[in-house]
Amino acid sequence: MSFFSIFLALVIEQARPMSPSHFLHKWLRIWADWVASHVDGGTRSQAWLAWGLMIGAPAALAVIVHWLLAYFLGWFIAVLWNVALLYVTLGFRQFSHHFTGIRDALNDGDETLARQLLAEWQQVEVNDLPRNEIVRHVIEHSILSAHKHVFGVFFSYALLSVVGLGPVGAVVYRISEFAKRYSASAASLSNHSSTPEGTQAHWVSDALKSVTHEAWHAVDWLPARATAMGFAIMGSFEDAMDGWRNHAQKFPDDNDGVILAATAGAINVQLGGAALQPDLPGSSSTPGRQPELSHFAQVVGLVWRTVIMWLVLVALLTMAKLVG
Repeated sequence: MSFFSIFLALVIEQARPMSPSHFLHKWLRIWADWVASHVDGGTRSQAWLAWGLMIGAPAALAVIVHWLLAYFLGWFIAVLWNVALLYVTLGFRQFSHHFTGIRDALNDGDETLARQLLAEWQQVEVNDLPRNEIVRHVIEHSILSAHKHVFGVFFSYALLSVVGLGPVGAVVYRISEFAKRYSASAASLSNHSSTPEGTQAHWVSDALKSVTHEAWHAVDWLPARATAMGFAIMGSFEDAMDGWRNHAQKFPDDNDGVILAATAGAINVQLGGAALQPDLPGSSSTPGRQPELSHFAQVVGLVWRTVIMWLVLVALLTMAKLVG
């Protein structure tokens, strides 16, 4: 059942991608606002309670509906429910248009437009970023987006499907990532006396911001390494593993670091170094060739080969479960 759910959700998402600001995202933000305003009191225990409620209620709802559908209407309807859940938690096409737009601009020699598109995507100042640095940042952001929107969801869903809790895996992974972004953005807004027009700033404590980051790191720890291993298998394995072992620490976040270091080795590209966020700890780059346009095609190929690899693996596990 896992294979059919993942495969159908991926096909539908490719054909009809959801907007990043779809109605479920708006409802989720309303739910997060309510939890933050009613449960977050500024202590770590309250912050963990708020995080648990923010994540646990949607996850419980997802699995209860799954079980009820399977019991009363049969497994086929339950599969459709899983497909719907994966469809709204995946986001392959939610970032790919940024990648395509910047790639096309660089192909046309329009570096000014490429910088503008990168700035709009990441909400940062790029100033006079040189061409190879534009390519590097696009590769890094695209790889991390592919992990968080595709591979992390795949892995979390497939792993918990073994014990019949696949919907919980997908929902917990996706909302944990949302909670981290929500607390960071809400804390940023609440620290300013004025907020953008039409935006309501909900107070978020430093404790909740810290807890959501810690929880996300824990939730993403195993999926990040599964993604890195997939990239290593589908790329240059020895170089990817060498990057993982020796260069992952060059990135501010160790989960992101293992993915980016493995990617750098898998396609022989230099990643890391000076960041768009200069306040982050600096680090040297990984070994490899200077980023260039040809690496974009290698990134696309690496991502799709890894998608196919995971689909084949999940298909084999599904067949083994059906036969057994």
